[in-house]
Amino acid sequence: MRLRWLTVLMTFVPVCVAPALGQSVEYRSPAGVAYLAYADTGAVARAEAALAADPTNVDLIVALGLAQSGVRQYREAIATFTGGIAIAPDYAVFYRWRGHRYLSVRELARARADLEHGLELDSLCYGCLYHLGIVRYVTADFTGAVAAFTRALPLAPESGEFAGCVDWLWMSLSRAGRVPDAAAVLARHAGSVTAENAYAQRIKLYQGSIGPAQVLTAADTGAIAVATLSYGVGNWYLLRGDSVRAREWFERSVQSGGWPAFGFIASEAELRRMR
Repeated sequence: MRLRWLTVLMTFVPVCVAPALGQSVEYRSPAGVAYLAYADTGAVARAEAALAADPTNVDLIVALGLAQSGVRQYREAIATFTGGIAIAPDYAVFYRWRGHRYLSVRELARARADLEHGLELDSLCYGCLYHLGIVRYVTADFTGAVAAFTRALPLAPESGEFAGCVDWLWMSLSRAGRVPDAAAVLARHAGSVTAENAYAQRIKLYQGSIGPAQVLTAADTGAIAVATLSYGVGNWYLLRGDSVRAREWFERSVQSGGWPAFGFIASEAELRRMR
């Protein structure tokens, strides 16, 4: 088993040279924009050293993948989780994280396959359910997204994730044409949203507490926040039949630079469908 992991680890080395310099291309957009990994500031090197001392430790494999993800070395993280699967093929956590990272680099079919397999191994894996919902939503499988987010919602581990589940479930129901059910989700759950994040802000828009011009505030300068909030506004306009304003907000999302954000990924998909 140790030999198998060391063999897999050897294949990681060429892939990891470029990220050390912050130069690896992780994703190239439909417009041809290349998005790069960040340089490691130490977390990846420490995780690699820890794993080298105990190469079959699944927790250390996950820790390395998460460290790589933290500096947007998503393809390198995919290689790490793939190596983990080679030694622990029934460990659902590897599929949860590799599926998430496939989503980040827009390999959606692979993401779906991993997340669905992760659920076969652990039907209560929140991360698999939530990210499968995103994949289904982005691919316009809104009915499937409803099913995933409905199952994920009671498993949400903390307030931020709960807000995200309520948000995506409302959008999925709305896009599936189940407007009364979407309203019922807000009536039943929105009052329990205690997080102060982009999803909670979007929920205020859905409730009518704020208007679309108030969703982005002066404090929302980060690329991920802008991408996330802009998608929410664009989708809100799309649901009202205003495709012109919807497009403007989807374009604002993809111009934000926050390319790992689910709102950015969803905006790309919306713009492709609008062509």
